Amino acid sequence: MIQRIQSLYLLLAAAAGAAALSFDLWKATLTNSTNPVYVNASSNYLLFVLYIIIILLSLATIFLFKKRKLQFRLTIFNILFGFAALAYQYYVVQQTANKLSSGGVSIVSASYLPASFLPIVVIIFLFLAVRGIYKDEKLIKSLDRLR
Repeated sequence: MIQRIQSLYLLLAAAAGAAALSFDLWKATLTNSTNPVYVNASSNYLLFVLYIIIILLSLATIFLFKKRKLQFRLTIFNILFGFAALAYQYYVVQQTANKLSSGGVSIVSASYLPASFLPIVVIIFLFLAVRGIYKDEKLIKSLDRLR
């Protein structure tokens, strides 16, 4: 189960998804306020659900090591969810910035925090897991040919 490299990649992808879910993604300092405004994945329902799906799907596919084709397909779907979470995360940040600036408040400084780049790490780990699953499937097919 965990002895395969793709299982480790799937576990790391789930951990990176959980980290992206729990940390702040964006910070803005406003002119008339001393407290900065933060955006995190828990503040938006759809973004929260996307990260939960990524985490649960990554953990569930670890236990599908005997069904490599299903594991491969679910990991591909998880990569698509990762891209969706990345795109929607930046959309939410942009909408928050527009909402703040249209409310008569000017933003002095705004920056993405390191956790905002974790969806890219999730996608990389999932891609590496897909490569490992594909190599295993190729190895099994070549062994079946030799029998």
